[in-house]
Amino acid sequence: MLRFAVSLLAAAALVPSVALAQSPNGVKTLSPPGAIKPTGTWNLGMRGIDPATNMLVPGEEARVRQAFLNMKLIAESEGATLQDAVRLVVYVTDMYRFRPIANKVQEELWGKGPYPPRTIVEVDRLNQDDILEVEGTFYAPVKK
Repeated sequence: MLRFAVSLLAAAALVPSVALAQSPNGVKTLSPPGAIKPTGTWNLGMRGIDPATNMLVPGEEARVRQAFLNMKLIAESEGATLQDAVRLVVYVTDMYRFRPIANKVQEELWGKGPYPPRTIVEVDRLNQDDILEVEGTFYAPVKK
């Protein structure tokens, strides 16, 4: 089965139901119905924003879970699952505080594995003083 890489970077900044044309290399940016509404800027990754309110979800664990669920929604819009992730990068503002939460949520969503390669980086600050941002790259089936 033919497959192509789908980058989730900047997907949250597009108008729902609109996908940009594919790049010359076959990569396209996705934003299915139900995804985060546009903010007028490019968000490079998924954050814990509730698509219904376009606001950050309250509560640390709930916000981390929502970030991963937002990524899952976009992957599934192209027929991929979380198990099709080939790479994750997680940015947190406090490694000791938020890494265990990210690990817990990832285990809930992925099960007992296998897990995709993941890099987790502590950063000084994220947009809107958020606590976590996750970006993922997936292989998804080509739709016919």
